[in-house]
Amino acid sequence: MTRMLRTLALAFSGFALVATVGCASTQSKESAGEYVDDATVTASVKAALVADPQVKARDVNVETFRGTVQLSGFVDDQRQIDRAVEIARNSKGVKSVKNDIRIKTPPANESAR
Repeated sequence: MTRMLRTLALAFSGFALVATVGCASTQSKESAGEYVDDATVTASVKAALVADPQVKARDVNVETFRGTVQLSGFVDDQRQIDRAVEIARNSKGVKSVKNDIRIKTPPANESAR
């Protein structure tokens, strides 16, 4: 009987270990809690961009991984880039901001005008 209990205890311990490791975060994967936190940060930054009259929020993509917000997209001028970065930095839960926003270049036929 004790051998059976030991086997069950060992099996349960192994299952618990696998479950715990499966829910833990790694360098490239987030835990469930981190994912929810990052989704909240992304939504907060995007909402702040939408509310700001200086930034065309539809032109700015927002992604968050472990509190680091990455901004990307194409906007009309440097002022919009600076404002988007400022908004992101001042949003709750943001640890750092990576800026990959670029200024749109006009089509070749428009630059000749």
